[in-house]
Amino acid sequence: MKYFNYIIIVLGAIVAIYAKTGTEQNQYVLIGGIVILMVGIYRISKTIPSKSEDEDLNNDKN
Repeated sequence: MKYFNYIIIVLGAIVAIYAKTGTEQNQYVLIGGIVILMVGIYRISKTIPSKSEDEDLNNDKN
């Protein structure tokens, strides 16, 4: 599942770059690529624990 998130990020970046490189830029494709990219980043950021939660756990042990 972790690799799926990275694939989403790379796919979103490729779509956004593709939309930006053409002479006639398609704004909808660019927005779609950015949305896909942000969804991938959001899914990865959900798995990273909060710093305050780590500090709370360390303080409770002492």
